[in-house]
This record gives sequence, C-alpha cells and structure tokens, in this order.
Amino acid sequence: MATVTLQSLRKEFDNGRIVAVDDLSLEVEDGEFVTVVGPSGCGKSTTLRMIAGLEQPTSGQIFIGGEDVTDVHARNRDVAMVFQNYALYPHKTVEQNMAFGLRMSTNLSRAEREEKVHQTAEMMDIEELLDDRPSELSGGQKQRVALGRAIVREPDVFLFDEPLSNLDAKLRTTMRTEIQRLQDELGTTAIYVTHDQEEAMTMGDRIAILNGGILQQTGHPKSVYQNPTNEFVGTFVGSPAMNMLNVSVTTEGDRAILANGNRFTYTLDGDQGQRVADADLAEARLGIRPENIIVSEHLSGDGIETVVDVVEPVGSDNYLYLDLGKNFIARVDADLEPTRGDTVVVEFDQSDVHLFDQDGESVLFEAEPDQHAVTA
Repeated sequence: MATVTLQSLRKEFDNGRIVAVDDLSLEVEDGEFVTVVGPSGCGKSTTLRMIAGLEQPTSGQIFIGGEDVTDVHARNRDVAMVFQNYALYPHKTVEQNMAFGLRMSTNLSRAEREEKVHQTAEMMDIEELLDDRPSELSGGQKQRVALGRAIVREPDVFLFDEPLSNLDAKLRTTMRTEIQRLQDELGTTAIYVTHDQEEAMTMGDRIAILNGGILQQTGHPKSVYQNPTNEFVGTFVGSPAMNMLNVSVTTEGDRAILANGNRFTYTLDGDQGQRVADADLAEARLGIRPENIIVSEHLSGDGIETVVDVVEPVGSDNYLYLDLGKNFIARVDADLEPTRGDTVVVEFDQSDVHLFDQDGESVLFEAEPDQHAVTA
C-alpha cells in the first residue's frame, strides 16, 4: 500500500495545442479509495495513464509511496490497472491471463504463481473458469478475470479506468459492490476513473471532479453534493441535475432579495444574506436541487406559483417539469401526480439554496476539513 501524490501535473498533446491535464495536484492517502469523475475529454483517463506510466507528463511530478516515479518505466511501478475493455489476451486461458503479470514482473516459480492465481480465483469466484478462454466468457466474467489479474499481483496501487462501462445496469451495480468489498478487504490504495457520477458518489471515500483538464473540487461525496464550489460541480453532481435560474440581486442590510424577473422574489437573510451582500452582486445564478423542492396545491408563505409542463413517473418518485425555467424539475413522491397544465406552488428552504456569481463561482461555499475547492 502507498500514498499517491500528483504535483502540478500537466499533459499536452499536438505540440501544446491540446492541454489534456492542467496543473493537477492531488494526494490519495494510503488505503484510500478515490473516484475521479468528469465529462468525456476532461482528462481523467489521461491522468490515470500518467500514474500508471503509460503516458509521460509534460511537466509536474508523480510520487508513489513517497518515491518520485515520474520518469520510472510502467513495468517498474508497483501498480495494477483494470481497463475498460478488459485487455485480456484472447489466445491465453483465464489462468494464463491472470499469471502473465506475475511471470513478467516477479521472480516467483511456476508453482508459486499457480498457487497465487488459484487463491485469487477462489476470492473472485472464477475457479471453474481457469481453463476457459476470453471468448467463452460473459462480460461480467471477463471483468472478474481482469480484476483478478490485478489483485493477484498484490500491488501498492489499483487503477481502474471505467471498468464497468461495458456491462448492463444490473451487473454494473453488482460489480460496483464487489469492487468496494474487495478494496475494503485488501486495503489497497485505489483510484477509480468514471464518467458515471452515480458510481463516483457511491464508491469513493473521496471524489475528485475534473473539467477541461482542471481539478474543480475534491471532498467526501456528500460534502461535494451539498456544498459545490462552482456551478459546474453543482450541476454535474446529482441526478436529476441542479435547477438553475438567472436572478437579479438587491440587498438591504443582511437581507438579499433574489428576483427572477416578474415571476418571483426570494429572500436570503442571516449569514447567507450577509455573505451575498458582501459579494456585492447585481446578477447571479440561483441553484436548487429537484429533491429540495416542496410542491403543494395551495399558496402559503413564500410559495411560488408555477404550471406543470410534464409529469414523468419514475417508480417511487415523480419528476415534475415546471415552467419556472428550462428543464426545471421537482422530484416528488409518487402519490403527488398533478396533470399537465395544473397550477402548483413550490417552496424551498434557504439552507438548500446555492448561489453562483457570473463567473460560476459559489457565493455560499464553505470549505470543510474533508473538502477542497480549487480555483482555476
């Protein structure tokens, strides 16, 4: 096991015309499971490949277990990588695939390699597949073999590059649980790259969000979800996505009055109102998550009247698309089922409000011990 430290990592392609990773600094603690998430092309797989030694950084340093491995060849780094496409040798049996890394990187005898492979196969519940070839396996079985091949090496660091993206939804859930269980049992440092924010939120001890090659925020998944540092993080993390509305801002002492044209006004007071007043904003973006919206049929307090555009049943919940803004969604219980064209009233608590300035930075962000916001 080992810590992984990235210092000011940068990766350019095409003679510097493409910057895939830009000034990335991140530390993964010994035994920690960190998920790296972001949209396609954000630099997450490139980062993983640099840690593995498959790509050479343009600048910056990579440390594994305190040792600078920036210029160390991939085969000499004590890491094991699980790929999206499994990367199994089609002409080799499962046993030969799992033993290949041991044969290439250790001095173990054949008998010792076989013993380790069989022990790992038992752990992965694939003992009966050892004589099969990849073409005879299902997608889930191939993924178990790929995981077993990584585990058998007992590396200091596991690297996962979107390993579940080729599996169906049910099998993804099963394998997601299996990977978490194995990492917990083995206690090995793990970095898991995915474009699926649900995977990132449920699997990691910490989550790191990338966009355009730049690290946006790191922290405990729940903390990042509740306290995003900028609009990108707020809208990327969470499903359905955070609702966003343009508002004008006026202040009266520690009260901030947010107005969405003539449609509604909303007041923030206390500490939140004071922070908005201190920010001296004229315009802002108000964010509210669909699950934080209370919908009723009767006006009360600061309720906002709006019209239902679409009702989308999703089993235990209904998604109500409201005419407050483009794709403005309220997530409500399934027993609340208005029809299209009905007028309803929405309310939300000010503690659930997010406010972003014109540069997309959060006005209400509060850094916590397990959370780090990165200013680009």
